[in-house]
Amino acid sequence: MSRRLSILASVILLLFVVIAAQSAWVQFFHASALNASNLNPRNASVNSTQYQRGEIRAADGTVLAQSVATSSHANPWRRIYPTGRLFSGIVGFTSTAEGNWWLEAQYNNYLEAHAQPAQSFEQVLAPTKSADSVTLTISPTLQRISQSALAGRDGSVVAFDPKTGDTLALYSNPTFNPAPFTSLTTSVQKAAWKQVNTKDKEGFSPLGLLATQQTFFPGSTFKVITTAGIVAYQPSLLTKYYPPMVYTKLPDTTKLLYNDGHVSCGGTVEEMLPQSCDPGYGLLGIALGAQDLTKEANAFGFNEIPPLDLPGGVASFFPAEANLAANPPFLAYSAIGQEDVSATALQNALVAEGIADGGTIMTPHLMSYISAPDGTVVKRYKDSVWKQPLTPAQAAQIVPLMQKVVTSGTAYGIFLPADDVAAKTGTAQVGNDLTNDTDDWMIAFAPATDPTIAVAVSVPYQGYSRTGAEIAGPIMKCVIEGALAMQAGLPATGTSTTCPT
Repeated sequence: MSRRLSILASVILLLFVVIAAQSAWVQFFHASALNASNLNPRNASVNSTQYQRGEIRAADGTVLAQSVATSSHANPWRRIYPTGRLFSGIVGFTSTAEGNWWLEAQYNNYLEAHAQPAQSFEQVLAPTKSADSVTLTISPTLQRISQSALAGRDGSVVAFDPKTGDTLALYSNPTFNPAPFTSLTTSVQKAAWKQVNTKDKEGFSPLGLLATQQTFFPGSTFKVITTAGIVAYQPSLLTKYYPPMVYTKLPDTTKLLYNDGHVSCGGTVEEMLPQSCDPGYGLLGIALGAQDLTKEANAFGFNEIPPLDLPGGVASFFPAEANLAANPPFLAYSAIGQEDVSATALQNALVAEGIADGGTIMTPHLMSYISAPDGTVVKRYKDSVWKQPLTPAQAAQIVPLMQKVVTSGTAYGIFLPADDVAAKTGTAQVGNDLTNDTDDWMIAFAPATDPTIAVAVSVPYQGYSRTGAEIAGPIMKCVIEGALAMQAGLPATGTSTTCPT
């Protein structure tokens, strides 16, 4: 009898060992695989029309995307986008035929119905599905101002809070209507897909965001980086004097580097940056050298994709040091933002941010926080530094130079003196003579003494512009005036009747 009891006890003990071993395997060695399994009901993907997706909201609570009930048993929910084209380049769409795009894709794991944290034993066994909502940093007012100021032209506006990296505006033309992608008819979605992938006369498709996916010659806005390289690595060049000239000869070539418009210019950096002197800055680029200029361009984020939480971004391009070192004319033209240099509006806004925030570029972001159905915050964005190309003291030397661009340089007459704007204009010819179009730019921040907004405006393929201020300046004026007015608690109407409300 005792022998039988001993055997039984041994069997029971063995079973406990097996159970313990299995539990350890599940808890410690196989947990990650089970968590990721499609068979896990907490992770099972759901059709966008079968469950209610979470809302996407702007900073002021404006609903940008939401699911509404339908009368269809097969498709009980339909996605709608109340602001239409205004935010489609950021929010994107969710489509049963074409999938999820932009923020709908970026935050899909939160926005689609998923198991919420269990509050009871029953929920552990049968998880309740519901969706979280995403609140952004974006301002509908500044987004609307950007849209209206571009007035249907191809172009983009990117605006940040330089101290946090909050994205305040991110608008691109061409854009698209997201509504057809929510149709319950597949053929309508397919037709919409074909339309958003059709290029306009300039070669841009609505789905390819100009602000983050298209690069253009930055032109003279790049002189801010050339100046930063001088300040950081060879400050003696700040006082190097170049006699006034219409053009300059360059080493190893018979090609002459003319100033834009064949206007004479010269002096030190303090004089040449406000007047955007091409010959002088070309020679400064050669004097600075390939190593230091390349190092500073990369320090500002060139040749890297900025870490904005929006899919599909591309890197801006600056040539390799070896290529510049072997070709001095190439180096000279690169120092003025031409030749092979190219930048997105996103990258150029980050350049403005870097000067505005004392040499620090904060990580750009759109998401502010994510909340559960009961309003509990499940994730909040934490500010972080992306790049630090300059020290505060070095950045402080560039700020007054950019202020002079506004008070006595190429952006003179654009802004109100009270707005205290620091800026840099830029153009780059798309062709070989003055009859060709130009890519027109402006980067700016305000107030210069304590910046609260940093902006880049890009308007490609415009009629010839000598400074970029003619085209990009009025757009920049509206965005900055609107932002400053809002921050002061005033209507964002600006002082000009040409600026939208």
